[in-house]
Amino acid sequence: MLTIRNLKKSYGGSTLFEEANLQINYGERVALVGPNGAGKSTIFRIILGDEEPDKGTVERDEWTLVGFLPQESEDVGDFTVLEIATGRAGLIDELERELKAMEDAGEVDSQAYYEAQSKFDALNDPQFEAKAKKMLRGLGYPAENFDRPAREMSGGWIMRAHLARLLVIEPSLLMLDEPTNHLDLMSLLWFQNYLKNYSGAILMISHDREFMDAIVDSVHEISERRLLHYTGNYSDFEKQRQENYERQNNAYKNQQKQIGELQAFANKFRSVSSKASQAQSKLKEIERMEKIEKPMAPRKPFRFQIPEPPRGGQKALELDGVHFAYGEHKVYEGLDLVIDRGERTVLVGPNGSGKSTLLKLLAGELSPQQGKVVAGHNAKIGYFSQHRSATLNPNNSVLTEVLEANPNLREDEARGILGSFMFRKEEVYKMTKVLSGGEKSRLNLIKFLVDPPNILLMDEPTTHLDILTVESLILALENYAGTLVFISHDVHFIKKLAKDVIHVANGSAKRFHGDWDYFIEKSGAGDERAALTAE
Repeated sequence: MLTIRNLKKSYGGSTLFEEANLQINYGERVALVGPNGAGKSTIFRIILGDEEPDKGTVERDEWTLVGFLPQESEDVGDFTVLEIATGRAGLIDELERELKAMEDAGEVDSQAYYEAQSKFDALNDPQFEAKAKKMLRGLGYPAENFDRPAREMSGGWIMRAHLARLLVIEPSLLMLDEPTNHLDLMSLLWFQNYLKNYSGAILMISHDREFMDAIVDSVHEISERRLLHYTGNYSDFEKQRQENYERQNNAYKNQQKQIGELQAFANKFRSVSSKASQAQSKLKEIERMEKIEKPMAPRKPFRFQIPEPPRGGQKALELDGVHFAYGEHKVYEGLDLVIDRGERTVLVGPNGSGKSTLLKLLAGELSPQQGKVVAGHNAKIGYFSQHRSATLNPNNSVLTEVLEANPNLREDEARGILGSFMFRKEEVYKMTKVLSGGEKSRLNLIKFLVDPPNILLMDEPTTHLDILTVESLILALENYAGTLVFISHDVHFIKKLAKDVIHVANGSAKRFHGDWDYFIEKSGAGDERAALTAE
């Protein structure tokens, strides 16, 4: 279906990868992994023909139809959600123009013509609108939003409309760049189950290890400018990678020991006439050896200690008889809840049940219509949300923003933390006003960690983080001395941190005094993803 041969790509004298080979067969599910900046998205652009390699080839079977979901959405103009999902948002007209141009140029036998014709036919299928609506519903869209202008929706909702269109076209090779970034728990679970039964091949870049474990059957890692192949899902890859490193490192050490012994003999006896020939023979033996390069150890998460927050009272936060509604929609009536100092609590429940609302009430971002929210003695509350960028000074650099958050932090310490959260080298001097939404989210997260409150409330903190950075965040929060309440759809993150679970549904907040495994057992949910959204 798709074959990459001896691919090489460099930027400004720095080589991302060389001699890279990759083959994807029909029906295979492949993850492309590697650290931020390793070249994963570059390989995608080369496959799509948007960028040329310095060397090597990309070969596609003649009848392979490729569909691509980027991380960010393009401008949607005045089109509705359904028009985007059905291709009536300009795509059908664009394909028609492409087809006519290729027909006029006599290129009707080309791969490009086949691909454009296939997409055009799919979008003109009489059943396409019904299929698009089905996909939109699966991805969390209520039917009343189908005819809303897409510009009124957030970027995440717009991406779901593009994803719906892609799934209805059903390309034989589905290329996904961080597809779970814009999905909530319910839509992620639906999408994951949909892909399990998808008939085509899948090539994905993702930071969600649970998602990859459920979908992929092979992993290709960009490491040391090579593309290395592993069989199995992401967990299998991690195990194999560590075993390979240990095996190669042992072989390197054994060879170095042998070289050392041979060299020592030669050094000792090269001046002794009766042993000189033997000494020379040892040196030639060293020369004849095929030298084993010292392998690079797998990257490890960055470790840093969150400063000790001020000590608060035993009762950190309390909700007493809280009523809250959005207009006529009642979310909570008479809700009582106590969060004690030092608790590490995850909020779970179905989409729209009020998890984020509860977190905002605890943070003081929302005020109850009845009842009260009481903060404990000496409470210092920090609320982290993906959508809070207003706290950044637009005239500060990334580095200055962090140093101002904690004046006791040395510059090298700040740069180390920034590097672990994907702000590397000259990127620390970027002004905050030019950062992307994901970069602003990461920078806000760093500010919380270097000057922590004693009550930390976090809504989906792992979005926009790669797998290694998620591990760095876990390590930091494991040693955090304050109170933590968070929402996440990352099961790995939850299992590492949650010691208490609060299930939010139907206006109630039921506490389970135990970790994630305890909640799985008591809730009767057989699947960990399903448990996140159980009624």
